Amino acid sequence: MNLHEYQSKKILASYGVPVPEGLVASNPGEAEAAARALGGSVWVVKAQVHAGGRGKAGGVKLARDLAEVTAAAAGMLGQRLVTKQTGAAGLPIEKVYVESGSDIERELYLSFTLNRERGRIAVVASAAGGMDIEQVAHDTPEQILSVSVHPAAGLQPWQCRQLGFGIGLEGEQLAQFQSILLALYRVYTEKDASLIEINPLIVTRAGRLVALDCKLDIEANALFRQGEMAALRDPGQEDPAERVASEHDLNYVSLDGDIACMVNGAGLAMATMDLIKLHGGAPANFLDVGGGATAARVSTAFELILSNPNVRAILVNIFGGIVRCDLIADGIIDAVRDVGVRVPVVVRLEGTNAEAARARLAGGSLAIIPAGDLTDAARKVVAAARAAP
Repeated sequence: MNLHEYQSKKILASYGVPVPEGLVASNPGEAEAAARALGGSVWVVKAQVHAGGRGKAGGVKLARDLAEVTAAAAGMLGQRLVTKQTGAAGLPIEKVYVESGSDIERELYLSFTLNRERGRIAVVASAAGGMDIEQVAHDTPEQILSVSVHPAAGLQPWQCRQLGFGIGLEGEQLAQFQSILLALYRVYTEKDASLIEINPLIVTRAGRLVALDCKLDIEANALFRQGEMAALRDPGQEDPAERVASEHDLNYVSLDGDIACMVNGAGLAMATMDLIKLHGGAPANFLDVGGGATAARVSTAFELILSNPNVRAILVNIFGGIVRCDLIADGIIDAVRDVGVRVPVVVRLEGTNAEAARARLAGGSLAIIPAGDLTDAARKVVAAARAAP
């Protein structure tokens, strides 16, 4: 679950991480009032969306008087911000964050994430802050420094100093850096975070380290014990189909293709998408209906995938282990009829009572195409999508 910048910075500040003063606003008048309350002569107005690359997309504006603050907020609020992370549809800007300007001397990069290969938290730092870290890693990988945190020992002061020296800090700045890292480690572990990214972590002309931006993601599977974090969720920033799926305990991710997939099991879903690509098609989604697929869940899944206007064909690939295939077949037939599916549906069922299920699908009056195996199913659905009007 993603948090907005203003939410993330409030959490960081509560742990003692220095952040610029700022106030959130929902309309231009509130933005002007926020700038007045903050004082000073320079402010930054930032669109609050769950995506990076806001500055390059016009979502971050520098203002040198109150009129510019008001104009910047008016130009963002109610619009959709399109960045390289949002896709063409962009994300709605419902709030802006008005922040006091900072006197920047250097920009650094800092993040906490999970190194899945080692099963440990990785702390990553770079002297090349304020830039696309992926591009830095590609062009100058020597500028990316990292340490792994042993879960029993936790983040150690010597690791903080190692990173600090590596990115060119010295003297009092090293002590500040260590304090920030230890605080962020507490945030990461206590809030069940999956990512903390500060880009940039700035060094001011006065020599202070300040988190100028923050991306904080909370592990969705831990939200049951993170009620305070779960309350910060902003459904308006989520893909509508993915939001509906989560409400029905379906695992759904929108993709760019035209062949919808309905599968039970994440591994089987990945294999299904691979086979579709292998035979020249493009998946429109990842959809795992779970091991206990029922007729009601299948019907909801059909409604979900048909909400995508790009879908030209559907592939249902179910292994009936917990639930019998003939019962799943009945659910598919009912769902196709009740939902009013108007695109070709290819169904591959395997497991308990699979033969009876295939006979029911083939004997019905609906345009359901049974498949014998996964390769056969992939070929048929790709052909059906190409032939669809």
